[in-house]
Amino acid sequence: MEAKYAALRRAVEETAAVDAHAHNLVAAASSFPFLRCFSEAAGDALAFAPHSLSFKRSLKDIAELYNCEASLEKVEEFRKAQGLPSISSKCFQAANISAILMDDGIEFDRMLKLESHKDFVPTVGRVLRIEWLAETIINDVIANKIVGLKSIAAYRSGLDIDPCVSKTDAEDSLRKELAGRRPFRITNKSLIDYLFTCSLEIAVMFHLPMQIHTGFGDKDLDLRKCNPLHLRAVLEDERFAKCQLVLLHASYPFSKEASYLASVYSQVYLDFGLAIPKLSVQGMTSSLKELLELAPIKKVMFSTDGYAFPETYYLGARRARDVVYRVLSAACEDGDLSIQEAIDAVEDIFRRNALDLYKLNVANGSIHQKTTIPDSRISTSCVEQEVLFVRIVWNDASGQHRCRVVPAGRFYEIAKNKGVGLTFASMGMTSFCDGPADGTNLTGVGEIRLMPDMSTILRLPWSRREEMVMADMQIRPGEAWEYCPRYALRKVTKVLLDEFNVTMKAGFENEFYLRRKLVSEGHERWVPYDNSSYCSTSSFDGASSILQEVYSSLEEADIVVEQLHAEAGKGQFEVALKYVLCTLAADNLIYAREIIKSVARKHELIATFLPKPDLNDIGSGSHVHLSLWKNDQNVFMGSNEYNYYGMSNVGEQFLAGVYHHLPSILAFTAPHPNSYDRIQPNTWSGAYLCWGKENREAPLRTACPPGVPLDMVSNFEIKSFDGCANPHLELAAIVAAGIDGLRRGLKLPEPIESNPADYASKLKRLPQDLLESVESLAADKTLHELIGDKLITAIIAVRKAEIDHYSKNPGAFGDLIHRY
Repeated sequence: MEAKYAALRRAVEETAAVDAHAHNLVAAASSFPFLRCFSEAAGDALAFAPHSLSFKRSLKDIAELYNCEASLEKVEEFRKAQGLPSISSKCFQAANISAILMDDGIEFDRMLKLESHKDFVPTVGRVLRIEWLAETIINDVIANKIVGLKSIAAYRSGLDIDPCVSKTDAEDSLRKELAGRRPFRITNKSLIDYLFTCSLEIAVMFHLPMQIHTGFGDKDLDLRKCNPLHLRAVLEDERFAKCQLVLLHASYPFSKEASYLASVYSQVYLDFGLAIPKLSVQGMTSSLKELLELAPIKKVMFSTDGYAFPETYYLGARRARDVVYRVLSAACEDGDLSIQEAIDAVEDIFRRNALDLYKLNVANGSIHQKTTIPDSRISTSCVEQEVLFVRIVWNDASGQHRCRVVPAGRFYEIAKNKGVGLTFASMGMTSFCDGPADGTNLTGVGEIRLMPDMSTILRLPWSRREEMVMADMQIRPGEAWEYCPRYALRKVTKVLLDEFNVTMKAGFENEFYLRRKLVSEGHERWVPYDNSSYCSTSSFDGASSILQEVYSSLEEADIVVEQLHAEAGKGQFEVALKYVLCTLAADNLIYAREIIKSVARKHELIATFLPKPDLNDIGSGSHVHLSLWKNDQNVFMGSNEYNYYGMSNVGEQFLAGVYHHLPSILAFTAPHPNSYDRIQPNTWSGAYLCWGKENREAPLRTACPPGVPLDMVSNFEIKSFDGCANPHLELAAIVAAGIDGLRRGLKLPEPIESNPADYASKLKRLPQDLLESVESLAADKTLHELIGDKLITAIIAVRKAEIDHYSKNPGAFGDLIHRY
C-alpha cells in the first residue's frame, strides 16, 4: 500500500506548511516548565502527563530528532547543551513550516517577541486576541498590524454568544469589572458577548477571519460551554454571514459537530491544531476523519498550536503529516478520493486554504496583506486608506496584460469566491484588435469565470487604494478552462513532477526602454530617456530615483531583485529577478512589468518591453534562466557520477528537449513579428540553433555563476525570449519540450564555443520570422499533446493574424510601445 501511495506520501512530507495558529516561544531561562510541551495540564495534574500515550509517543519523536536517549532527562540535557537558537532551527527546519500566524495574547514567563521568530521561520503574521486587546487598551494601549482576529470567549463565559446584547448591558458590566482588582481580566458574559459582536463587525469591515477557541484546552474552561453548536445565534445573524470563522482545535471532542457546521454554513472553517499532536494516534486519526466526514476539504486547515517550546511546533507538524497521510490514503482505499485528489487535498490542508483565507503571499518570506486596527490616539492620516478597487489580472495569448476592476466591497463579498465573467473571445485577441482572430475557435459566444488566486493578492505600491490579484480561468467553479495560460503551466509542471520528481525554477532578466515625451510644433514624440552606454554610471545616476522606486515596489511585492544596470540601448535598463518556482516566476514577471511601467508613468515616462522599439538600436529581451530541482537540490548541475559539460544526465536530456523543440518554442518566447527584428546575429539574442557554455551569442547558454565550481553549470539561459511573451505559456512550452527530452533520453550536440556566426555555413538559423516559428509549432505534435491542441490552435491563429496585419501595416509597430 505504501508504494501505491508514494506520490501522496511525498506530497505530505514535502509541502511547506502554513501554521495558521500558534503562540510565542519562551527563553531558555523561562520558568515555564518543559513538561508543558506535552500537556495542557498545570499544577499537580502536570505530574501525571508522563503517563499519557501522547507523552510517550512525543518524547520518542523528539529524541529521534535530537538523536539522543528517549528520556525526559536526556532530552532536557540536550536542549540545555545546544541552546534555544540551535534547537529552534532544528525543530522548525524538520517541521517544514514556511509561515506562522501567531496569537501573542497569551502570556508566558520570558516570552520571545513576535519578530524574534523570524530567525527560525521566514514569515510571521499576527492574530489579535480580542479579549486581550480590550484588557490591554484598559491597562495600556496598543495598535498592531494583523492578519486575523481571535476570541477565547470559550475560556471566559462560553460560546453561547448573544449577538443582540445591548451596549447598555455591556457598559454596566464594564463598570462592575472596573470595580474589581487590577490587572484587569474580563469575565462578565455581557461584556464578552458585546466585545465578540463588535469584533465581528470589525472583521467584516476589514475582511479579517476570526479564530474561535472551541473544544478542549486547559482546566480554565468549562468544556460543556465549548461546543461550537452554541454559536448558532451568531451564525444565523445576517450581519456576520460574510465573516469567516475558524473553529480551532478540531473542536475536540465535538469534531463531528464542527464538521456539520462547516458543511452547512459558508462562513465556517476548521483548524485541527492542538488535537494533533495532543491526542493518541487513534484519537488524532478519528478526529481528523470526523472533520472530513462532512466539511469541504477547502475549509480544513493545519496548525501546530505551538507554544513556548520549538518542539511543540515540530511535534504538531510531524504528527499532522502522518495523520493526514493516514486519513487521505484510507479515503483513497475507500474510493472517496483518487490519489491525485488526495495530493491536491494535501496542498489545500497544509498551505493553500490558509493562504487564501488569511490573504497571504509567503512565497518569498513575507506577508502582502496586513490590516491595521488603529489606536484612537493616532491621527487618521497615519492610517492607511481603505482599498477602493481590486484589479483582477490576466495575460492573454498575445502577451498583453488585461484586468477587470471590481470595487473592493463587492470583490470581497462576491467576486473573491465566485469570480467575474469574461467572454471566450478574450483569449483570441491580438495586439492590434480587441476581437478574436479568425481560426481561434473563440468568439463572443460563451463565458468563463476569472477566479482570483488569493495567494497573489497585492496592495499596489504605486496606488495604495487598490489591490491586484492574478486570476485563473475556469469554465465553472473548480474546473479549469483549457485555454487558461496559468492552468497550462501547472498542467505540464505536474507531468514533470509526477514522471520525474523534478520541478523547474526560473529567473528573468527584464530589459526595457524608458522614453520621455517631446512635443515639437504640435507633434508628440517619445524619445530616449538618455543617450548613455552599457552599464553607464551616469545613466544609472540619472534614472536612480525611478529605479529606487521600482526596487522598493518590487520588494513590497516580495519580488527579489538581484541586479540592476543600464543596458546598451539609448535609455535602456535591465532589472534581473531572483529565480523561484516557475509558476511563481511567471506571476512575478507580470507583476514586475506592471510595477516598472506604472512607476515610469508616475514620472511622466513610458517604460516599454517591446523587443525592437527602434530598428536602429539594440533590442530588449526578457532572458530567462532555468534550473531543475529535486528535494531542494539542484539536479541540473553535474556531479562526480555524470558530468556532461557541467550538466547532470537529467539536465542534459531536459536541455536537449528544449534544443530539439526550440524553433517551435519561439512561437511562444518570440511571439510577435517585431520579435524577429531583434533576433539577429551578433546581437546577443541567439540567432542560430546551437548551445554553448557561457556563450552569449547562443540562444541556449549554460551558466556557471559565482560560487559554482568552474567545471559545473547550475542553470541554462534562453536568450530568444522577449517582453511580448506570455510568461505562463512560454514556460509551459519549455517544460513540455524538456519532458520530451527526458522521456526520449535525448542528447545534445557538441557545444559552440565561439560566435555562432563564424559557423553560419554549418549551423541552422533559427526561424527568421514569426511565420517560420508558427509553421514549426503547427507540426510539433509533442507540444500539441502536452499543452493542449485547442490552446495551440488559438495561439497559432493569433500569431497568423498578427503576421498578416503588420505585414500590411508596418507603421503600426510604433504604437506598440503603449501595449508592451
